Amino acid sequence: MFGNPIAAFDRRSFLWQAGGGIGGLALASMLARDAGAASPSATDSAEGSGADQLQRPWFDPARARVKRVIWLFMHGGPSHVDLFDPKPDLARLDGQTIPDSFGTVRTRRAVADNPLLGPRMPFRPRGESGLEISDFLPEIARHADDLCVIRGMHGDSVNHPQSVYQMNTGSILMGRPSVGSWVSYGLGSESEDLPAFVVLPDPGGGLKGGPPAWGNGFLPASYQGVTMRPGPNPILHLSPTEAAVAAGFSPGRQRQTIDLIQFMNREHLRGRGGDDELSARIEAYELAFRMQSAATDLVDLRDETEATRRDYGLDRRETHDFGGRCLLARRMLERGVRFVQVYSGDTNGWDAHNDVMKNHGAHCLATDRPVAALLDDLKRRGMWDDTLVIWGGEFGRMPMSESGQGRDHNPWGYSVWLAGGGVKGGIAHGATDPIGLRAVENRVSVSSFHATILHLLGVDPDRLSYFHNGLDERLIGPTDDIDVVTEILT
Repeated sequence: MFGNPIAAFDRRSFLWQAGGGIGGLALASMLARDAGAASPSATDSAEGSGADQLQRPWFDPARARVKRVIWLFMHGGPSHVDLFDPKPDLARLDGQTIPDSFGTVRTRRAVADNPLLGPRMPFRPRGESGLEISDFLPEIARHADDLCVIRGMHGDSVNHPQSVYQMNTGSILMGRPSVGSWVSYGLGSESEDLPAFVVLPDPGGGLKGGPPAWGNGFLPASYQGVTMRPGPNPILHLSPTEAAVAAGFSPGRQRQTIDLIQFMNREHLRGRGGDDELSARIEAYELAFRMQSAATDLVDLRDETEATRRDYGLDRRETHDFGGRCLLARRMLERGVRFVQVYSGDTNGWDAHNDVMKNHGAHCLATDRPVAALLDDLKRRGMWDDTLVIWGGEFGRMPMSESGQGRDHNPWGYSVWLAGGGVKGGIAHGATDPIGLRAVENRVSVSSFHATILHLLGVDPDRLSYFHNGLDERLIGPTDDIDVVTEILT
């Protein structure tokens, strides 16, 4: 279709130019490293490239509170009124209908068929701050004085896929870049051998919304999240096959082959005005080669102490999986990965329609100890002050009952928490109404939440943009009234 890419070269010219090209690649790599790995790739599409973006005018290192982010995403919708948002009135009115005096929007069905369901586990004041946390999460509760619980979050959709997209991309519509992709684009990676944005999905799979939740959208394809998993093959098809190794396909020969492919790809790209997909593939070839060693070493947890492995719960069936991914995420952050998402919850996850006690009991058991161990580990390793930890799902759950002991989706008022660098610990910001149905005080939109994440990374959320289809697109959208939640910052 494209003809022979080397037909224009005789043997002597080809060898001379190939040697020069490979040297040029090495030189470019060294110059890029000296200039800072955080610069957007020089192979970005023409639509989004340019000196102004290479200089990252949206980034001010002097204002950065943190360098990296780990987002613990509880897929399915954890119940705020059972975990982080105590409601004495809801406990008192368990089994009753919503009182008219509360001024809460009521429906015939809510009154007739869905009485209020009190918290399934008691809340208790924790730490010196007295921040109330449910008995569902006794290990995380030890860190109450480190947590900044945002109790006034609100979103725009009652459905899982749209809410997953909104929490991850800022829009209920599929196809927008994820937060991790924006951070990767805006800051890049601190590692030459690992991507800037890595995703550790639940091994059960079935995320409602699917991979677009960590996709690059209209950003260059090289900024999408790279999915990894524990074990000897963190990325499928990354390492040479046994047959290739048996045939003598050594790392040296592989390097020569990739150099030749890269040379021809760049020659092909040069005359095509910056093809995004081809640019991403060129970058992927190079990164994949470097990752063959780095990724394999990364997921080998045998160099961790036995005490560390126990702390994360690797010795227990219930916590082994999520604990392993939390430990893997910490190792990624240490090695320069900028943004890591760890998902808890398969197809249904925390979606407790039938029985909150059974559902949340299982998921809290699987995640509580590993999350607490991660917080301890970040402190122990001196990473606490420049790491932002996020915990939350796509929405919360209703105060009314469903199917007797379950709860339906609630995007109108729910909780997430932050911990680590730049945020106040031991506080609750905002509030829902007396039964936890709607955010009513210091309400925080998803866009403001995203703006706060960018702000903590030293990125101006108003200036971080990408020119696409004639518009300067932003993570926080075109709205002018999106504010950083400064009240929670140190």
